[in-house]
Amino acid sequence: MIDPAQQLRILIPEGSSTSGREAVTILGLAGHHVEVCDPSPWCLARYSRFVRKFHRCPGLRTDPAGFLAFVEGLIASGRFDVLLPTHEQGFLFARVQERLAGKIAFALPSFESYRMAHSKAGFSRLLDRLDLPQPPTRILKSQSEPRGATRFPAVVKTSVGTASRGIRFVHNESELASALHELEAGGGFADEVLVQDMIAGTTEKAQSVFCRGRLLGFHAFRQVAPGIGGGEAIKESVRRPVVRGDLEKLGAELGWHGGLSVDYIMPDDGTAPLLIDCNPRLVEPFNAFVSGVDLVTLLLRVSLGEEPEALPEGRERVLTHLSMQALLGFASRGGSRRAVAREFGRLLDHSGPYAGSVEELTPLSHDWYSAVPLGTTFALMLASPAAATKLARGGFGAHLLDLKSIREIESWDP
Repeated sequence: MIDPAQQLRILIPEGSSTSGREAVTILGLAGHHVEVCDPSPWCLARYSRFVRKFHRCPGLRTDPAGFLAFVEGLIASGRFDVLLPTHEQGFLFARVQERLAGKIAFALPSFESYRMAHSKAGFSRLLDRLDLPQPPTRILKSQSEPRGATRFPAVVKTSVGTASRGIRFVHNESELASALHELEAGGGFADEVLVQDMIAGTTEKAQSVFCRGRLLGFHAFRQVAPGIGGGEAIKESVRRPVVRGDLEKLGAELGWHGGLSVDYIMPDDGTAPLLIDCNPRLVEPFNAFVSGVDLVTLLLRVSLGEEPEALPEGRERVLTHLSMQALLGFASRGGSRRAVAREFGRLLDHSGPYAGSVEELTPLSHDWYSAVPLGTTFALMLASPAAATKLARGGFGAHLLDLKSIREIESWDP
């Protein structure tokens, strides 16, 4: 068995997500050899001194079979010890894991479990089956299907979608009907659509690592300041034993193996947390790392076939921030050029709201090359603060799945 304390050769099959970029930093600081493949030559992870080699590959969304063939070719070279999916590539690898077994180490659950966690409708049904708390939810297969009484405001979600894609907020019956009509016209009802009551409260996130249904590591954080597109600009670690217990039940039911994350609402009325979304992977693991919970290394150990002891929970009230998210969020909320420049200065000297906080996405003190995407973001926002929203919308790249690519992967004979 390979010792995870020694240098490992790790292949990360995407470099565009914030989660993948943060994993690169954690792995690089541990001394591992990291290579990344991504369809975009300008992906975020490429601008890191910790990435030893970048491979431009076909897009997961546009050519899943070509993407798989490319990754299998890299694996066949014998250069890698661990395949570490950090985003939706796990859906594909879970489908074909029997083909990969014995050629490279990885940690993934069964495809049936992965598909259930990946689908918003599947996750909602799982919560119902386990009697775990969620907001009142209706699952629709068509616009005309009876949905019963809806309490407004409400959230309309397509069953497939990540990074806030496929989410609409509606405030009355007219807006709801319009949203459902728009979805039907655009093919959104090719899969299911959820209509969920909007609960007054604060959204938080928790992530975990499982080994064959047993919870080994857990971490939760809350948003201190918003970025753009539903992301966090500043985070603070929190203790959430109730959410930990809910995740334990979910992972045990699914026989989960690998990383698993959830979003949940802490209601303003003080009732129990309500689970609202699931991601079958780790999501931005750096706050956990700084808090003393190294979920990425734990995931490596599980990938290598170990069954390690569970990690103790990390420290509370640990602050981290993402400078790029902060700049984009600040500009999108109407910040002027002068205000954007002032905010950038506060980010660089860790003053104002960033006092005592650690940069998690572009850690200049550890990785000077990460100044490139940060500096580019600042320059774009300085030139046109109004471009922030357009720039954020461009984040749906070929490294992500859509319904067409999901159906293609599901049709494969594993």
